[in-house]
Amino acid sequence: MSILTKVFGDANQKYLNNLFAEVGLINSQEEAVQKLTDQQLKDKTAEFKKLIAEGKDIDELIYEIFAVVREAAKRTLGQRHFDVQLIGGLVLHHGQVAEMRTGEGKTLTSTLAAYANALTGKGAHVITVNDYLAKRDAVWMGQVYDFLGLTVGVVAHDQAFLYDATKAKAEKDTVRDQGVEIEDTFLRIVTRKEAYQADITYGTNNEFGFDYLRDNMVQNLSDRVQRDLHYAIVDEVDSILIDEARTPLIISAPDVESTDQYMRFAQIVTELIENEDYNIDEKMRAATLTEVGISKVEKALGVDNVYTDAGIATVHHLEQALKAKTLFNRDEHYVVKEGEILIVDEFTGRLMQGRRYSEGLHQAIEAKEGVTVQRENRTMATITFQNYFRMYEKLAGMTGTAATEAEELMKIYDLEVTTIPTNKPMIRKDSTDKIYKTEAGKYRAVVREIKERHEKGQPILVGTISIEKNEYLTQLLEREGVPHNVLNAKQHEKEAMILAQAGAKGAVTIATNMAGRGVDIKLGGLPYDAANHQEVVDLGGLHVIGTERHEARRIDNQLRGRSGRQGDPGSSQFYVSLEDDLMRIFGSDRIKSVMNTLGLDEDTAIENGIISKSIESAQKKVEGHNFDIRKHLVEYDDIVNKQRENVYLLRTRILQIAEQQTPEETGEAFLQFKTLSEYILSQIKEEIIELISIHTQGSRPEWNLNEIKETLKTILPVRAEEFSKFDELAKTPGTDAVKDSLTDYILSLVNTRYEELSNYAKTNLIDLFPGRDPLAEIEKMVILRSIDLLWVEHLDTIAHLRSGIGLRGYGQRDPLVEYKRESFQLYSRLLAAIRKQIVYSIFKVSVAQKPTVAPAKTKQTSLKQVKEETSAFRGAEKRPEAQVIESKPKDESGHKIGRNDPCYCGSGKKYKKCHGQ
Repeated sequence: MSILTKVFGDANQKYLNNLFAEVGLINSQEEAVQKLTDQQLKDKTAEFKKLIAEGKDIDELIYEIFAVVREAAKRTLGQRHFDVQLIGGLVLHHGQVAEMRTGEGKTLTSTLAAYANALTGKGAHVITVNDYLAKRDAVWMGQVYDFLGLTVGVVAHDQAFLYDATKAKAEKDTVRDQGVEIEDTFLRIVTRKEAYQADITYGTNNEFGFDYLRDNMVQNLSDRVQRDLHYAIVDEVDSILIDEARTPLIISAPDVESTDQYMRFAQIVTELIENEDYNIDEKMRAATLTEVGISKVEKALGVDNVYTDAGIATVHHLEQALKAKTLFNRDEHYVVKEGEILIVDEFTGRLMQGRRYSEGLHQAIEAKEGVTVQRENRTMATITFQNYFRMYEKLAGMTGTAATEAEELMKIYDLEVTTIPTNKPMIRKDSTDKIYKTEAGKYRAVVREIKERHEKGQPILVGTISIEKNEYLTQLLEREGVPHNVLNAKQHEKEAMILAQAGAKGAVTIATNMAGRGVDIKLGGLPYDAANHQEVVDLGGLHVIGTERHEARRIDNQLRGRSGRQGDPGSSQFYVSLEDDLMRIFGSDRIKSVMNTLGLDEDTAIENGIISKSIESAQKKVEGHNFDIRKHLVEYDDIVNKQRENVYLLRTRILQIAEQQTPEETGEAFLQFKTLSEYILSQIKEEIIELISIHTQGSRPEWNLNEIKETLKTILPVRAEEFSKFDELAKTPGTDAVKDSLTDYILSLVNTRYEELSNYAKTNLIDLFPGRDPLAEIEKMVILRSIDLLWVEHLDTIAHLRSGIGLRGYGQRDPLVEYKRESFQLYSRLLAAIRKQIVYSIFKVSVAQKPTVAPAKTKQTSLKQVKEETSAFRGAEKRPEAQVIESKPKDESGHKIGRNDPCYCGSGKKYKKCHGQ
């Protein structure tokens, strides 16, 4: 206990004391609620909704609300919330993180806060770590919500569902038992939009994040699926908000065809020798070429200087190939499955379907493994989990292990962590680590212990840190004739079935770090039998063996937490060797010298509290380092995040006005327009003012009025007599007066042409846009095309800036300050480029009209096709792997316009000096 705690008391305990007082108020409502009939209990939902809609503060109703949910759970599930679960519910409702030990009923706890916050009518989201848990919890807890009159949705990979009360009630006994796999028959397939319209929606962090990005790529508001982000409970909050925070969500599209360079460099790096041609820094996870190595590569490529002769792209390929060879191991960081490289989540051990390493690293690994190298992708939309979840009005989380990450959760997400006491005292026995000199000696000891405990009948869960170690241990156990089940990323489909029996007498389960996160292991196995349960209790409960320390303490704590649930007995033991990565990298020399001094052999362990503390100290260092990396990431992403928010806000306003919806009120100056015509005309005005300003600098003889006229012709059609009027005004004496009169005259021409465009659209295009304003539809297409196309270009540029900005540190400049400055400049250029694209396009737009009589077998161009062709995303909002049109325009013959070719707008300038800027 720290001195501060002794003086001021434990802040967590003080807060808990207040919450226990609130629990007393909830319990005081129980007697009255118990007397209600089922229908009267259900009617309470409508009553609560009405009071909240009339302005009643939800906190004034919270005690009765919680009492109602507890009674509903008791009648549907046969489970009454414990007092500590009520405390957990209050913590979640207050927008905090509830740290609850494994087996304390987090899933049931979440129903309290989810129901309460769904009463606002804005919806509540419950975020889980995989699709199985999302479906399981929706069906399992759906009984409570349905009983109270709320709807439940699920968004899973490629599918969405609503809880089907009729089917679930028919199979009530099966659904109630959470250990049995939940069949999709209890869920009705619906659209994603319907699932999000439900009062409470379950799903994974990936699905929610990707749907947000896709919603901001749609061409019509009706295609959006999500509602405003109101309230979310993140289950396993440390896994989602911390472990996955460094991996951004990216929607991408195939860009250029793959070259054989990946295979070429994969071959070159296989001939390089460690410590001679390159060095590896395992702490920094970096591999760098030595002078000797660079010379070898240059010889292989036939160049004198790889950095100048071969170009930066070649150097990038080389670096990624070296990284793939040295730092990324098969069956640890990725697996090869059916000719495809699948990433393994280092924290959960699960396969990350659909995820790819960025910046060519994935292609480098594909080349290394000799599988088909897929095309590189171009980022079209991206966001980090850190910035996605911070958009919720209220965010809460729950996990068994958050206290060690409390600082990060507070600093990045403004989430306080409250540790909830267990319902029954924890009696699990956690033994001091056993430390061996070699990995071989450690595994022999692990196998011996598994064999001894298995022969007694005690169930055992063994945790490994990689698939490779998982399979190695499997071979050792098979050699010893010990029957066991294996749980790793390759068998994740069978996860629930394997874990359902992991607590049975004599069961041996070998698992990667995932260890069934989110699923309780029940003693005696399933289906539940009191006699089986007691028999395993008498044997000492579930014994957990950790074969290696993870670099994060809470991952070890999660593994330990599988045992000793709800007052059950249990035990845990970690085995460590000096050859383990954590020990090898972070100072095992001192321990090794102690073991050598004592003369210990491979098969003799040392158990020492001081050494165990030194291991924990190493873990703290790694945790601190990883926190710094994530903090660094969010500092950089915050800059782009503001730009993303502005671009998405602008897109939303464009769609709202085009579809005649009332735009949201906002104080943002760039959104102060009420029609699309008003917005476009303001953009044209800015362009005209800038055009005249640039070409009327200096004294009158230095003005270039012809350039103004030539550029003006590329913006809008101008008649000869109108240019005559322009020339007359240009002869007027004075300086500022001439500029003003020219500006006013040109803007009057713009207004005239715009009115003509409007009349043309209303007269000739009305059939193409039934029930809608044809001009608004044209305006929408032009604006969205400009924004979407140039936003993709901007993301590319920002990514390149980010990857190289660290080098500024060598010039004694703060990379973050430099990044802020340059990204702001790039954003300013983006806005200018969007303006130019709109201005130079609006008077040239042509809409394909349906022919009066369609000739046989002639392909027609519908409005939908026109919209897709004028969008940079071309329907990307409907699928993760979207197609993207080329960013460079083409000439009449279909060839891409080069940077030095005449610009397509007819200005006479080179493309790079005009629209290619």
